[in-house]
Amino acid sequence: MDASVGTAGLVLAAGAGVRMGIPKALVQDRRTGEFWVHRAVRALRTGGCDELTVVLGAGAERATRLLQEETDPPRIVVAEDWAEGMGRSLAAGLQSLATTSAGAAVVMLVDLPDVGSEVVHHVLDSVHLGPDCLARASYEGRPGHPVVLGRHHWSGVLASARGDSGARDYLHKAGAHLIECGQLATGADCDTPTGWADTGAL
Repeated sequence: MDASVGTAGLVLAAGAGVRMGIPKALVQDRRTGEFWVHRAVRALRTGGCDELTVVLGAGAERATRLLQEETDPPRIVVAEDWAEGMGRSLAAGLQSLATTSAGAAVVMLVDLPDVGSEVVHHVLDSVHLGPDCLARASYEGRPGHPVVLGRHHWSGVLASARGDSGARDYLHKAGAHLIECGQLATGADCDTPTGWADTGAL
């Protein structure tokens, strides 16, 4: 990993969490009391990202207050069109990062309870970071998050981000490098209150 390259962590946490019954940025781990949005920020920060941005939508006012309680609060972007799908949240985040000097963005979803800093660190240590980087974690061969988007790819991702597909189509067509992380986590997202009941994640 080239420490001289600015790497921005980008948490997508705008969704309403309809099946969850609460915006996912406001979900708490019932074992620790930690909010998922705090966990995602911590995973990216301790995993090696230089700066953090969180994209909010549903529940943005309360989630903003939670994030501003942190010792080192992340940048906050509110995607006004978040209800159109994850693609709009991703677009809002990348457009915000375009005003920074970051050479790459590490994109993480808020609803990945077992994807922690060790996964982020493994992904970043496995790539040559820079504006041409294009990679993502995989779990037993299944593509997942985090996703590393070098700055030269941002315009392409913005042009293709639609609905809930996010950068998926672009990553597939551009041949993103897959980094196996199944030895560290399942990479599974959680959409319902019972989704992680056995682990106490809710």
